[in-house]
Amino acid sequence: MTPDLATPSRHRLDEDIFAILIGTMLVSFGIVLYAEVTLTTGSSAGLALLLQYVTRIPFGWLFFAINLPFYVLAVLRMGWPFALKTVASVALVSYFSGHIPDWIDITSIHPLFAALLGGGLMGLGILSLFRHKASVGGINILALYLQENFGIRAGYFQLAVDAVILVCAFFVLPLDRVLYSILGALVLNMIIATNHKPGRYVGFS
Repeated sequence: MTPDLATPSRHRLDEDIFAILIGTMLVSFGIVLYAEVTLTTGSSAGLALLLQYVTRIPFGWLFFAINLPFYVLAVLRMGWPFALKTVASVALVSYFSGHIPDWIDITSIHPLFAALLGGGLMGLGILSLFRHKASVGGINILALYLQENFGIRAGYFQLAVDAVILVCAFFVLPLDRVLYSILGALVLNMIIATNHKPGRYVGFS
């Protein structure tokens, strides 16, 4: 049944909590797969992964710190509910990405499969967060703001920014790992671009 666009359904608090938990777990698992085979992605997560490979500082600490400046934009442009849910999402990704390796032992995974599966998991996780007015911070916040205020597709904007970050990866990672990372970024952003469109999903928080 097609929902009535004139009467959008409001998400309940328990629905938001469930979506944020599942979404951040999916994103975190994708990040763990990438870290296992030394891949990267775009946005603040990709930057945090690159810095982790260079500095050996845990991803979670870097990811949370990189997102700190974007919380101001989240509050000023998207409102307190969005900002608070985004802070919670970033904190959960930071936590889950550091603990998933303790919960599951990945002894071997092909980098191509890791790129495809990891990119897909992160795309689905971010999509879940977007639909409940949350994000994993960084460029996601700016992408959502541009889409909701100027009609610029969040996925396409992120793809452009991700391209810049992936170019930087050429100076850090082997060529084959960069190519796998680019493939994973395409999967991630196409999931968002084809599924997160104005008017397609009318639930809100």
